[in-house]
Amino acid sequence: MNTTNLGLDPKSKILVTGGAGFIGSNICDVLIKNGNKVTCLDNLATGKKENIVHLLNHSNFNFIEGDIRSLHTCQQACSDIDFVLHQAALGSVPRSINDPITSNEVNVSGFLNMLVAAKDAKVKRFVYAASSSTYGDSKSMPKVEEVIGKPLSPYAITKYVNELYADVFGKTYGLETIGLRYFNVFGKRQDPNGAYAAVIPKFVMQLMKYESPIINGDGTFSRDFTFIENVIEMNIRAISSTNSEAINTVYNVAYGERTDLNQLVNILKDNLSRYDAKIKEVDPIYGPTRAGDVPHSLASIEKAKKNLGYNPQYDIKSGLEIAVEWYWNHLK
Repeated sequence: MNTTNLGLDPKSKILVTGGAGFIGSNICDVLIKNGNKVTCLDNLATGKKENIVHLLNHSNFNFIEGDIRSLHTCQQACSDIDFVLHQAALGSVPRSINDPITSNEVNVSGFLNMLVAAKDAKVKRFVYAASSSTYGDSKSMPKVEEVIGKPLSPYAITKYVNELYADVFGKTYGLETIGLRYFNVFGKRQDPNGAYAAVIPKFVMQLMKYESPIINGDGTFSRDFTFIENVIEMNIRAISSTNSEAINTVYNVAYGERTDLNQLVNILKDNLSRYDAKIKEVDPIYGPTRAGDVPHSLASIEKAKKNLGYNPQYDIKSGLEIAVEWYWNHLK
């Protein structure tokens, strides 16, 4: 990624919360490559030290093992920082249904701690990971930022509360904020293991073992799958933008196309069969629909294009070609 074209100042000091996670570590890589001083805050609950081990000895990289549920830790991390890229959260709709209290503590109380710390440290801008789950039961397609429905899970509630808090901090304290509603992000370092693994690495792992991927429902549920490079582009555009109309609002981060789960399995099989032809013969099996699942998700990215110059380079097929190669080399 050419960060120069995105206007990222290499002198900027940037805090990435959740920086040892899948999305956060990929962002850290690009920032370090650009010459930025990066502070990474992560409690390693879902993030992994192996995701940042190659950065630990870098002179521009500072790792703080700490929890955003501690205001003191957040204040320490925000000290002498220009921009915050807040990725730390407990993801997963099923996780939030099973344990809504912890999801709320991390995603709401932790988020508020970070806002307070950023305000007190006088950071220039606070960019945070919002979620497409905020659209809830809204039937409108494609999803436009200003039209949302009622949340369908505790996780969705927490991410919507983030947007409300960010809006209030902008109006009350003058803190510049930008929320990025991620749509089903995938790419290297995404964990295929655990009860709450994302669908793409989970399916890849199953297919590589000649196991049938389990699809919840009949496979017609669709998502706007978004490659990690597009997400990194949006984070950098969000902290670099000089457009006054671009701040204190939220944006969809997606490609703007939807793929159903049946199509997804076929694309994965096509990619993986280049490495092992037998994978082509593995068929999915179908299970019950998952509680809290939104049937279809498709983003409008017009607002991001207009205000931030967003120009996603990777559709699902080009993104999966790169991601599957990484999965094959690292998960096999």
